Amino acid sequence: MMDKKIICKDCKAEFLFTEGEQQFYKEKGFDNEPVRCPECRKARKQQNNNNRR
Repeated sequence: MMDKKIICKDCKAEFLFTEGEQQFYKEKGFDNEPVRCPECRKARKQQNNNNRR
């Protein structure tokens, strides 16, 4: 397995999906690769948490 370059669907920035992250996704049974960079994932998660309150 090698690091993969992915383009964030929100901010269009390129980010690395590292070998370690790929292994983590595989171990958790996740079929899909991330589509958002870590910054956008964090912002989206925080926004979703705020909407639940």
